[in-house]
Amino acid sequence: MNKKIQTENAPKAIGPYSQGIQAGNILYVSGQLPIDPKTGKFPSDDMKDQTRMSLENVKAILEASGMSLSDVVKSTVLLSDINDFSAMNEIYDHYFTEPYPARAAFQAANLPKHAKVEIEVIAIKK
Repeated sequence: MNKKIQTENAPKAIGPYSQGIQAGNILYVSGQLPIDPKTGKFPSDDMKDQTRMSLENVKAILEASGMSLSDVVKSTVLLSDINDFSAMNEIYDHYFTEPYPARAAFQAANLPKHAKVEIEVIAIKK
């Protein structure tokens, strides 16, 4: 049975999807834009600030399900410009530790609300 995960500490879904769905011990976190849940806006136009906010949103959803970033096994990072990969990676590295989750990162033609980054994860409760 699937369980909807929802928290006020991450932005509300802007479409017909859930912030997260837990299926057994696996949590699927929807792509998180860098929207500050308190203001409804991006923290700034800076890639590092946007990456940090996206990851804070991911972290909030994980915590709402009783998990943490250490439970993440796979992440997908969408970038509006692949040239921002290094800046994103610099912040990403502060959120995850060895063994790092498997990851795909690529450029998307356009992200919702013209964000610079969107991050989704899959986590498994150990």
